[in-house]
Amino acid sequence: MKNRFALVVLSSLFSSSTFALDLSVTVTNLTHGNHFTPLLFAAHDANQHLFQIGQPASASLQAMAEGGDISLLSTDMMSVAADLSENPAAGLMMPGQTVQFTMSTQSTNTQLSAVAMVLPTNDGFLGMNSLTLPTAPGRYEYYLNVYDAGTEANDEVINGAGAPGVAGVPADPLGVGGVNATGVTTVESNQSVHVHRGILGDTDATGGSSDLDSRVHRWLNPVAHLIIDVQ
Repeated sequence: MKNRFALVVLSSLFSSSTFALDLSVTVTNLTHGNHFTPLLFAAHDANQHLFQIGQPASASLQAMAEGGDISLLSTDMMSVAADLSENPAAGLMMPGQTVQFTMSTQSTNTQLSAVAMVLPTNDGFLGMNSLTLPTAPGRYEYYLNVYDAGTEANDEVINGAGAPGVAGVPADPLGVGGVNATGVTTVESNQSVHVHRGILGDTDATGGSSDLDSRVHRWLNPVAHLIIDVQ
């Protein structure tokens, strides 16, 4: 009976260690002129999400997508025992920049999600929703898209706004944005999370419909390259 009990305990320990992972994560900003606000990576179980395509954004997601604030999403994930990597680039991630970091995940946290606001946009964010983590040692590569939170019209007007519900773009970190734009639109018809249409922009630095420069800020998906090395 003692031997049988020992086998059960050893089997349980082996099973847990099999699915606990040590990861090396590498992210590259593929855009020409857009920054990512502080990144949030969360390893969580299959019942949790940072966001879901086709569903309305949570207040926590809205705060991140409109102002780059990941603190509410971090709190949400910590409350469900997720494993987090917060702000691995130590601030804004520049166009062309690569950042590498490590994560250790618990056995129950089999999904990996990631978000970061894309600047300059109104409510566009880099997103990965519940990727099933590979468990076999090796290198795995993915490309990530930008999503629209659906919480704010894409007026493309740089006015320093960043609080949820306040129209406008917080800033252009490159400092090449225009002024006095009339706005591309005042209405967001799709109020659920959806694939971002991209920046429209224009080439009028002192007016026009957009404060964003179509020669600098325009992008097409995907916008980031992700490498996961499983140890």
